[in-house]
Amino acid sequence: MKFPQTFLGSCLCGAVIYQINSRPKALSHCHCSQCRKSHGAAFASYGSVPSADLQLLQGADDIKAYRSSESVLRQFCSNCGSSLFWSRRQGDFADWISIALGTLDTPFTSDKQKHVEVMSKASWYDIQDHWPQCQS
Repeated sequence: MKFPQTFLGSCLCGAVIYQINSRPKALSHCHCSQCRKSHGAAFASYGSVPSADLQLLQGADDIKAYRSSESVLRQFCSNCGSSLFWSRRQGDFADWISIALGTLDTPFTSDKQKHVEVMSKASWYDIQDHWPQCQS
Protein backbone atom coordinates (compact mmCIF):
# COMPACT_ATOMS: atom_id res chain seq x y z
CA MET A 1 0.00 0.00 0.00
CA LYS A 2 1.38 3.39 -0.99
CA PHE A 3 1.06 6.22 1.55
CA PRO A 4 0.84 9.90 0.61
CA GLN A 5 3.88 12.10 1.06
CA THR A 6 1.82 15.28 1.43
CA PHE A 7 -0.41 15.69 4.46
CA LEU A 8 -2.96 18.35 5.39
CA GLY A 9 -3.79 19.43 8.92
CA SER A 10 -5.77 22.05 10.77
CA CYS A 11 -6.68 23.35 14.20
CA LEU A 12 -10.02 22.67 15.90
CA CYS A 13 -11.73 25.83 14.61
CA GLY A 14 -10.23 25.63 11.09
CA ALA A 15 -8.54 29.03 11.25
CA VAL A 16 -5.10 27.43 10.74
CA ILE A 17 -4.58 25.05 7.83
CA TYR A 18 -1.17 23.59 7.05
CA GLN A 19 0.48 21.14 4.70
CA ILE A 20 3.53 19.01 5.33
CA ASN A 21 5.44 17.81 2.29
CA SER A 22 7.07 14.73 3.78
CA ARG A 23 6.00 11.80 5.90
CA PRO A 24 6.32 12.50 9.66
CA LYS A 25 9.20 10.66 11.33
CA ALA A 26 10.20 9.94 14.94
CA LEU A 27 6.62 9.42 16.09
CA SER A 28 6.50 9.78 19.84
CA HIS A 29 3.99 9.99 22.64
CA CYS A 30 5.51 12.43 25.12
CA HIS A 31 4.54 12.10 28.78
CA CYS A 32 6.47 15.14 30.10
CA SER A 33 4.46 17.55 32.23
CA GLN A 34 4.72 20.35 29.65
CA CYS A 35 3.24 18.19 26.86
CA ARG A 36 0.52 16.90 29.20
CA LYS A 37 -0.44 20.46 30.17
CA SER A 38 -0.21 21.75 26.60
CA HIS A 39 -2.58 19.04 25.35
CA GLY A 40 -4.71 18.59 28.46
CA ALA A 41 -4.21 14.84 28.11
CA ALA A 42 -2.14 11.92 29.42
CA PHE A 43 0.42 12.50 26.67
CA ALA A 44 1.00 14.38 23.43
CA SER A 45 1.64 12.59 20.12
CA TYR A 46 4.05 14.17 17.67
CA GLY A 47 5.78 13.41 14.39
CA SER A 48 8.66 15.45 13.02
CA VAL A 49 9.48 16.83 9.59
CA PRO A 50 12.17 19.17 8.29
CA SER A 51 10.97 22.74 8.98
CA ALA A 52 11.18 23.52 5.27
CA ASP A 53 8.50 20.85 4.65
CA LEU A 54 5.85 22.70 6.71
CA GLN A 55 3.75 25.12 4.70
CA LEU A 56 1.08 27.29 6.31
CA LEU A 57 -1.83 27.52 3.87
CA GLN A 58 -4.11 29.65 6.02
CA GLY A 59 -4.10 31.39 9.39
CA ALA A 60 -0.43 32.26 9.91
CA ASP A 61 -1.57 35.36 11.82
CA ASP A 62 -3.70 33.15 14.10
CA ILE A 63 -0.70 31.19 15.36
CA LYS A 64 0.74 32.27 18.69
CA ALA A 65 3.97 31.01 20.20
CA TYR A 66 5.02 30.19 23.73
CA ARG A 67 8.63 29.54 24.73
CA SER A 68 8.17 26.70 27.23
CA SER A 69 11.91 26.46 27.90
CA GLU A 70 15.09 28.15 26.75
CA SER A 71 15.26 26.02 23.61
CA VAL A 72 11.65 24.94 22.92
CA LEU A 73 9.01 27.00 21.14
CA ARG A 74 5.41 25.72 21.15
CA GLN A 75 2.87 27.06 18.65
CA PHE A 76 -0.90 26.99 18.93
CA CYS A 77 -4.03 28.54 17.43
CA SER A 78 -4.93 31.76 19.22
CA ASN A 79 -8.64 31.22 18.47
CA CYS A 80 -9.33 27.67 19.65
CA GLY A 81 -6.13 26.85 21.56
CA SER A 82 -5.22 23.78 19.51
CA SER A 83 -1.61 22.77 20.06
CA LEU A 84 -0.06 22.57 16.59
CA PHE A 85 3.76 22.48 16.56
CA TRP A 86 6.85 22.58 18.70
CA SER A 87 10.43 23.12 17.67
CA ARG A 88 13.88 23.39 19.15
CA ARG A 89 15.82 26.54 18.30
CA GLN A 90 19.24 25.01 18.97
CA GLY A 91 20.99 21.67 18.85
CA ASP A 92 20.92 18.71 16.50
CA PHE A 93 17.30 19.09 15.37
CA ALA A 94 16.97 22.88 15.12
CA ASP A 95 15.96 22.53 11.47
CA TRP A 96 13.03 20.17 12.25
CA ILE A 97 9.52 20.87 13.55
CA SER A 98 7.24 18.49 15.43
CA ILE A 99 3.61 18.31 14.37
CA ALA A 100 0.81 17.46 16.82
CA LEU A 101 -0.46 14.31 15.10
CA GLY A 102 -4.02 14.85 16.33
CA THR A 103 -4.26 17.87 14.03
CA LEU A 104 -3.60 15.88 10.84
CA ASP A 105 -6.61 15.64 8.52
CA THR A 106 -4.94 13.27 6.05
CA PRO A 107 -5.07 9.63 7.22
CA PHE A 108 -1.75 8.54 8.65
CA THR A 109 -0.39 5.27 10.03
CA SER A 110 2.98 4.22 11.35
CA ASP A 111 4.42 0.92 12.49
CA LYS A 112 7.18 2.63 14.46
CA GLN A 113 6.32 4.73 17.51
CA LYS A 114 7.59 5.16 21.05
CA HIS A 115 6.65 6.60 24.42
CA VAL A 116 9.11 9.20 25.75
CA GLU A 117 9.55 10.88 29.14
CA VAL A 118 7.67 8.01 30.80
CA MET A 119 9.25 8.79 34.18
CA SER A 120 7.07 11.92 34.13
CA LYS A 121 3.85 10.21 33.05
CA ALA A 122 0.54 10.94 34.75
CA SER A 123 0.09 8.71 37.79
CA TRP A 124 -3.45 7.82 36.69
CA TYR A 125 -2.41 6.54 33.25
CA ASP A 126 -1.05 3.04 32.53
CA ILE A 127 0.71 2.48 29.21
CA GLN A 128 -0.90 -0.64 27.76
CA ASP A 129 0.38 -0.79 24.18
CA HIS A 130 3.45 -2.50 22.74
CA TRP A 131 5.45 0.60 21.76
CA PRO A 132 8.94 1.04 23.31
CA GLN A 133 9.24 3.26 26.39
CA CYS A 134 12.12 5.66 26.95
CA GLN A 135 12.68 6.44 30.61
CA SER A 136 14.20 9.92 30.17
